[in-house]
Amino acid sequence: MPKRWTPGRGPRQGPPAARAQRVLASRGGRGAAAVGAGALPALAFPAPGLWWVAYVALVPWMLLARSAPSGRRAALDGWLGGAGFVVAVHHWLLPSLHVFTFALAALVGLLWLPWGWLVRLMLGGRPAVPRALAAVVLLPSGWLMVELARSWEGLGGPWGLLGSSQWEVTAGLRLASLGGVWLVGLLVVAVNTALVVLLTLPYARTAAGSALVACVLLVGASWLWAPRPAHVRTARVAVVQPGVFDGAGSAERRLARGEELTRTLAGQRVDLVVWGESSVGEDLTARPDVAERLAALSRLVGADVLVNVDARRSDRSGIYKSSILVGPEGPAKARYDKMRLVPFGEYVPARAVLGWATSVGRAAGEDRLRGTRQVVMPLRNGLRLGPLVCFESAFPDMSRRLVRDGAQVLVAQSATSTFQGSWAPRQHASLAALRAAETGRPMVHATLTGVSTVYGPGGSRVGEPLGTDRSAAAVYDVPLSRGLTPYARYGNWAVPLAMCALALLLATEGVRSLRKPAPRPSVRSARTARGSPARPVR
Repeated sequence: MPKRWTPGRGPRQGPPAARAQRVLASRGGRGAAAVGAGALPALAFPAPGLWWVAYVALVPWMLLARSAPSGRRAALDGWLGGAGFVVAVHHWLLPSLHVFTFALAALVGLLWLPWGWLVRLMLGGRPAVPRALAAVVLLPSGWLMVELARSWEGLGGPWGLLGSSQWEVTAGLRLASLGGVWLVGLLVVAVNTALVVLLTLPYARTAAGSALVACVLLVGASWLWAPRPAHVRTARVAVVQPGVFDGAGSAERRLARGEELTRTLAGQRVDLVVWGESSVGEDLTARPDVAERLAALSRLVGADVLVNVDARRSDRSGIYKSSILVGPEGPAKARYDKMRLVPFGEYVPARAVLGWATSVGRAAGEDRLRGTRQVVMPLRNGLRLGPLVCFESAFPDMSRRLVRDGAQVLVAQSATSTFQGSWAPRQHASLAALRAAETGRPMVHATLTGVSTVYGPGGSRVGEPLGTDRSAAAVYDVPLSRGLTPYARYGNWAVPLAMCALALLLATEGVRSLRKPAPRPSVRSARTARGSPARPVR
């Protein structure tokens, strides 16, 4: 007969559950588990693209924080899990930032400290059924506050928002048209929370099941009744993707390839030709010969050409990244200078302190300068264009403002050549689907090296994308629409609701702490207070 396990035989001979408990009881083991649990949601994002994982990926992390022996330990689990999440979703930054990637992850991960504490507060021990049910609202609200805080440009911007993992799920895109990517994220965290209640609180399973049914009904209602953009007409938009060019003279060779590909569009009756970010490395004012070459292309194809200039401007000091519309007569007055820059990639925050980052990675040697306002560009054919540059397609508020200002087509010019072969190009392209669904306007994502793609007003893909292995030009029949989605009209209405829910929790906890009776003094302390000697302990 096999010998039965006893506690004195050591961890290697005990059952798996007992060994796991001993690992989690150690600081190092629990910390590693928190980092790993926080990294799990990355599987829902491109390139793995396992969108369904998002609905269960937070469960291990929440179970860990729930079982923490103290609120401080739960907060630490939140921090370590947040750092693991940031590294996993942004791991493709490692070749550029090296060890600084982990420092940034540790900094941004601090935002999950209160969320870990909140998980234990709401689900730790044996909470009453109403409290467990309230957790399905409050924990998603807390997560939303974290995402709002880290969406600040200086902390990396809203890249890797949990709701954006649902970019190819039609139901998720319909929900985004109502409340943006924020509402989708609330739904995903609510499902994870209800699953934790189902797994750990048998007496609250009816309430948790009801919460899951409510989530399904919300998605179904948005699918059926959310207003759909009304189709107006179709525009033919061409995307030019020259491919990877490195080494000396790469800017001129890239420009020549872009010209070659654009010439192939002659006779295809396109309404607009879009080049990627940094497709032109010369200031068009200082180089009229380059401006004339681009104008000749516009005359040849019979359409305006939207290029992106990454160069030092002759009329101002400093380097700008600018979307410039070029017509048959040359560059138009319509010009957009990029407003939100990539930290370390295009500028170094507090360069006097953090300038050393340029010596350990590919951080910007010189800061780019910012534009001051967004611009809607009218084309000669009457089409109104809303340009964004690279990183800016991650910000829902920027595309929403352009649509409210009259943009009929959103265009993001991007360059991810530094991260070829990583998850970055696919992650970036997927953001355009969310922006299109949120605003009810088609979005063109044009890059130098892929992935270039187009999404219709509802967020569905139009045509075939140009992958990172392509150097080509492609024409897309882009459906145009009119009217505003609820998100474009009302904005981030889900945010104040989440704030109100958390404020109500804080008020309730505050009142409860005031009403809590003071602990009764023990016999020993009472005798000491009267001056009586305490009995010796034998």
